[in-house]
Amino acid sequence: MSIVLVVNSGSSSLKYQLVDVESAEALATGLVERIGRPPGTARHTDASGATFREELDVPDHDAAFAWMLRAFAEHGPSLEERPPVAVGHRVVQGGARFFEPTVITELVKINIDELSVLAPLHNPANLAGIVAAERAFPSVPHVAVFDTAFHQTMPPAAYTYAIDAEVAARHRVRRYGFHGTSHQYVSRAAAAFLGRPVEDLKLIVLHLGNGASACAVDGGRSVETSMGMTPLEGLVMGTRSGDLDPAVLLHLQRRAGLDVAGVDDLLNKRSGILGLGGHGDMRDLVAAAESGDARAELALEVYCHRIRSYVGAYAAQLGRLDAVVFTAGVGENAAPVRARALAGLEWFGIEVDAERNAARGGARRISPDGARVEVLVVPTDEELEIARQTVEVVGR
Repeated sequence: MSIVLVVNSGSSSLKYQLVDVESAEALATGLVERIGRPPGTARHTDASGATFREELDVPDHDAAFAWMLRAFAEHGPSLEERPPVAVGHRVVQGGARFFEPTVITELVKINIDELSVLAPLHNPANLAGIVAAERAFPSVPHVAVFDTAFHQTMPPAAYTYAIDAEVAARHRVRRYGFHGTSHQYVSRAAAAFLGRPVEDLKLIVLHLGNGASACAVDGGRSVETSMGMTPLEGLVMGTRSGDLDPAVLLHLQRRAGLDVAGVDDLLNKRSGILGLGGHGDMRDLVAAAESGDARAELALEVYCHRIRSYVGAYAAQLGRLDAVVFTAGVGENAAPVRARALAGLEWFGIEVDAERNAARGGARRISPDGARVEVLVVPTDEELEIARQTVEVVGR
């Protein structure tokens, strides 16, 4: 009774994973892409690694779920033999309304839709996946797990922007934070690796992927995070700028003739390491920097400088630091980034052992023996975390 179907629905994609929570095993994974934009593509992979691929037209999310059901029936595992007890949905924006995983009702769907004003690219797609999944799985509970929920423990001083309070309240302008599911999973996994209760630890978790965020975790609770009202604020990312003087936007509107759509496109799609260094993939950027490309070298240094600044700030906010934890695609795999990002923080007690940092694998320590602050690499598993939270809610 611990099998959960985890769904991550995008505007033109459906990502799914069938998870056995008890064994922490992915029984199958799949991805349907280009929904509503033919030709579509789909793939389904079972626990053995065998993968089935197909090109087809997928007009809507209902069609995507129909393909998924057919893939399970034809390629396994059978959903009749391994039926999910619930469906767990990733929902990006829960606003200040949702601070824990929530069983989906009509009222919850109304709220998710209403919160689309804060996440217009994500919540409508998440909701479309929920509606289609309810039609495909009408007899099991559906649970929404919000990216923002973990950060609802931040104190007002951390989530409040210093603008006119009435304007902020009217338009719900505040820091919400994202990647919460990953930060929550990784902080627990880091505590397990260290053999200590998460309630006793003060951690800085660095989720470094195409999107990137830092989180200060005090006793298992988020008390500070770098992403803000949207996922644009904070660290430098693959194509997103991160922190920026707001007056830059006014300057570009006045002098460069950019309208709102142009500014949005610039900051979200043509900035970050792509805009600075010409490469949106960290592997390509590191290779270019190592080959002597000055533009790539500067982009890499800006990226790491921003991380280092956040680590120092969050260490000050926490008052004590037990571990810095790297996760996600860049954090788990880019040893040069980890070394550069923490260089110069030895006086904080933060050091990286070169040999350990170069090794690859699962959860591991990359700080030297006896370091005052542990430095860890802990792979994230957001699908498993969503499945676990879904089972907990259904169990209650």
